[in-house]
Amino acid sequence: TDFAKCHANVNKIAMRLNALNYLIGKDDIAAAVHDLWKENPQVFTTLDILIGVRAKDKKLSFNRESEIQLIEEFFTSAEGVVEFIQDTGLEKVFRNKQITNLVDYVFGVEVGLDTNARKNRSGHIMEERVASILTKANVEFRQEVYSREFPEVYQALGVDSKRFDFVVETPAKTYLMEVNFYSGGGSKLNEVARAYAELAPKVNACEGYEFVWVTDGKGWESAKGKLEEAFYTIPSIYNLTTFKPFVDTLRQ
Repeated sequence: TDFAKCHANVNKIAMRLNALNYLIGKDDIAAAVHDLWKENPQVFTTLDILIGVRAKDKKLSFNRESEIQLIEEFFTSAEGVVEFIQDTGLEKVFRNKQITNLVDYVFGVEVGLDTNARKNRSGHIMEERVASILTKANVEFRQEVYSREFPEVYQALGVDSKRFDFVVETPAKTYLMEVNFYSGGGSKLNEVARAYAELAPKVNACEGYEFVWVTDGKGWESAKGKLEEAFYTIPSIYNLTTFKPFVDTLRQ
């Protein structure tokens, strides 16, 4: 780990981080954000590093309307900042004083980033959006459900128990869902498409079950061919836009 580089990165934003220390211990985070915004809106441009993201990486996220946007776009208004802090869990961290000094905390984050220790959160954010869409549509669902709960599917897969991200059970059919988001391209997308193309026919061959794949992200722009191929064996592939009409059919 290059500690000198980590220190240098922190020093560049230390003044803004010290200003953000104002939020620590505040019960009303929204009010505190608005007060700080009036003083200096620029201090919030460092918020992304608190979740292990660098602005230069142009990372994408979802707003509360399930629209994709750059993380930095949250920091263009006080309301956006509040949304970001609440939806990432930072509000609880600030209020409970789980962090006592942001400068020290960010140094730890920088060390983690430098050693590639940061866990990719894109998939978790995507799962939160899918859960939000289902909840708003009043569709009951379960998360992280193992195939062993469904003996026919378990036997058809012929592997160790497979965990599905979401399960929606309706009178007509049980939907077993996988959810992911790719902000960048690479061989991982091809591997996932191939794996699900093998998985879907096995699930769909079981009476009363259907495999659903919800995926999104700019990464697919470089792997459109693989996605098109997958449609031949996975009839139910959706992105966040097309997933909503599908969810509406689950209520009928």
